[in-house]
Amino acid sequence: MSLSGHCYDSERCWAASLALAFEARGGVTRMVQARHQGPLRVQRPFYPEGRTGPCHVYLLHPPGGLVSGDRLSISARVGTDAHALLTTPAANKLYKADSHGVAWRQQTHLEVEDGGVLEWLPQETIAFDGSKGAQATHIDLAGSARCLGWEVLALGRPASDLPYVSGRIDQRFRLMRDGKPLWLERQPLDPLHPRFARRWGQGGATVQATLWAVGLYDEAGAIEALRNAISMTPRWAVTVRHGVLLLRYLGQERNEAWDICQQAWACLRPLLSGTCAHPPRIWFT
Repeated sequence: MSLSGHCYDSERCWAASLALAFEARGGVTRMVQARHQGPLRVQRPFYPEGRTGPCHVYLLHPPGGLVSGDRLSISARVGTDAHALLTTPAANKLYKADSHGVAWRQQTHLEVEDGGVLEWLPQETIAFDGSKGAQATHIDLAGSARCLGWEVLALGRPASDLPYVSGRIDQRFRLMRDGKPLWLERQPLDPLHPRFARRWGQGGATVQATLWAVGLYDEAGAIEALRNAISMTPRWAVTVRHGVLLLRYLGQERNEAWDICQQAWACLRPLLSGTCAHPPRIWFT
């Protein structure tokens, strides 16, 4: 233990949290809460689609990534008839674990009340070789709430000849509506496990993406629209179960995964909220 009180052994924990809340007031979605602790905060809300359009908010994590001992907690609540779009200004990086092998943890809890709409569109996550940690995404929907989101994960840095050959990342997704589970999933990513390289598992792919959409007006029409809109490639597939549309990508190209997610979002957004896609400006800077 250092004189400053920080612990540098396997028990250390550096926490950061952010709690957001959005409410519809006078036909305008307003950010009514932005409580933070540690290096995690937001810029002011933006309204690039007009004052009565969705409230765009950028989540800022100045360190730019997670290291051993980090504990990141993000929560967002979207009230009745409110519409929020949350994204990040850059890729999130998951750095190599230290000599103690201490894990990092990232937890995201999203709540959408009846009639609300939430778009969760973070930029991609890059896991460095040796990274060790756990990600959990928990989504609670009420009544007719709608939600569209994605997770794009790149394993290692193949372009720099630094593949992901050690470490472990545990991913968990839980999506509920009115307390009933619609989508529960756990995915361990361990390069030493046979499923990481075998065709029945990861198949040696270095990039994966999952996009979900809940509350679509026409699910069958949405699937047909996706198949017509997205660039022809055998590396993605789409299905619907229990009212949850899931699009999956498994391949080797981070840009390809990101482009497919953006194309899918542009296709699905009008079917989800009745508004055309309006990419956040931060994606182009």
